[in-house]
Amino acid sequence: MNTLLTFSLTLLFSSLVWSGYLEYDQDVLIPDDWNHGGRVDPTDQLELTFALKQQNSDLLESILGLVSDPDSGLYGKYLTLDEVSSLVRPSKLTQKVVHHWLQSHGITNCLTVLTQDFLQCSMTAAVAEKLLPGSNFHRYTRDGHSEVRSSAPYSVHDDVHEHLDFVGGLHRLPPKGQDLSQASSHREMKQSEAGVHLGVTPAILRARYNLTAADVGTAQNNSQAVAQFLEQYYSPADLAEFMGMYGRSFQHLSQVDRVVGTQGEGKAGIEASLDVEYIMSTGANISTWVFTNPGRHESQEPFLQWMFLLSNMSDLPWVHTISYGDDEDSLSTAYMMRVNTEFMKAGVRGISLLFASGDSGAGCRHLGKENSFRPSFPASSPYVTTVGGTSFKNPFKVTYEVTDYISGGGFSNVFKMPDYQASAVDGYLKTEAATLPPQAYFNTSGRAYPDLAALSDNYWVVINKVPVPWVSGTSASTPVVGGMLSLINDQRLLQGLPVLGFLNPRLYKLKGKAMFDVTEGCHLSCLDEQVQGKGFCAAPSWDPVTGWGTPNYPELLAALLAE
Repeated sequence: MNTLLTFSLTLLFSSLVWSGYLEYDQDVLIPDDWNHGGRVDPTDQLELTFALKQQNSDLLESILGLVSDPDSGLYGKYLTLDEVSSLVRPSKLTQKVVHHWLQSHGITNCLTVLTQDFLQCSMTAAVAEKLLPGSNFHRYTRDGHSEVRSSAPYSVHDDVHEHLDFVGGLHRLPPKGQDLSQASSHREMKQSEAGVHLGVTPAILRARYNLTAADVGTAQNNSQAVAQFLEQYYSPADLAEFMGMYGRSFQHLSQVDRVVGTQGEGKAGIEASLDVEYIMSTGANISTWVFTNPGRHESQEPFLQWMFLLSNMSDLPWVHTISYGDDEDSLSTAYMMRVNTEFMKAGVRGISLLFASGDSGAGCRHLGKENSFRPSFPASSPYVTTVGGTSFKNPFKVTYEVTDYISGGGFSNVFKMPDYQASAVDGYLKTEAATLPPQAYFNTSGRAYPDLAALSDNYWVVINKVPVPWVSGTSASTPVVGGMLSLINDQRLLQGLPVLGFLNPRLYKLKGKAMFDVTEGCHLSCLDEQVQGKGFCAAPSWDPVTGWGTPNYPELLAALLAE
């Protein structure tokens, strides 16, 4: 039988019929801020990631719904990585076909993951271009960083097409990180005239969200993580300095317990510092990991690297916060659908994934004479919790919060609205119908985001041993919320309860209970005659700018401890 199969596969790949484009709608244009460095040498080594078709993705989604719904008898009954693997592992035929296809091109240096649905393989550029007709590898540089990508779409052999979701390492250059120090530069000028504003620190956050000195982690089996995909790293010395300056009023840790990946050399990155310093301030005294990947191969996609790790590590932190996003329309549907499955794999294991909603408001896509709003992914994924941003009404006092005009939000053009939010979003669309932007700008039936929010304006960060003010963005609000969810997990674990896992079904059932509702302010969008730079506006209950609002920690803790 095996001999016959091998003979059949050999015949299968001797055919030279190539027409299968896996990512036909992937944007292959190279952004203007990348400089062309020429064709790669045919002998240069590349590292590509093959996403093998999984089994039972519909069943995986059903299980996620059951383990995440507090009204389900299976709530909190999470799967192990081995159980997830048994569920989604590609069929034996898929594995054989893909392995043989690679081996027929002399590709044998491959790593896989426990779930066997990713292969990461090394090969020369010449072999890669033969394996993936149409591909054309070039080197591109930006800000001293070099990446290798294909400037043209790739295809795969017809008979492999049905066994792969996509191949990673050909497209999707890393998006440019928000310049967080400039995110509020005009706010700095405006406010400094009126006097000194001290800005947001851990003490300010803990006061606003009603965390006491006793609200710190104590459970042994609890942990949290931030993931970095930009070419930057956090500085242990900066973290220690930050906690020494701003953590005196509560018990805390001053060092990261585990770094997964390679710490870079040189100066620390402002976003890396922000993420670590603030998840460890609200999620105080909880073991913290950092996923980072400077030093990766220049043909690897950093976000894919992180997902590869999630599928290969049985022991992971319960909460991950990620400040990363790209325009939905710049990514292929096949890629986003597969990434969603990876999020579901994490959710059924009890892992909470929090993504920043972005710093471009509703966004804007220019299509000839017509404009439309521009949703961001993974913020628009139905399987993650998305965090927007707010500002204090009075920037000099701990007051109620209003919309931060940069807070990302809107409606997906790719993913339909999940059942858990349909009632809340429908309520917003009906109640605010008279003031909504024109319907041509957004998809009323798409997944709506964010789900909740926190302060995102005017943070203090210690970077390269110096306290720096005026750091802003949803990159700040996301770890702040993540830390609070870690504290709630801590209390649940101490009471013998399962961790929160995928929060959204439970969050939407609370209907705004335990949240500070944000009802003032609008975020930015297209600068055109029709909307004049105004996107959606905050409103009572849920809205696509700040979600359900910001956490009132003791009330949220009580609501999420109730069984």
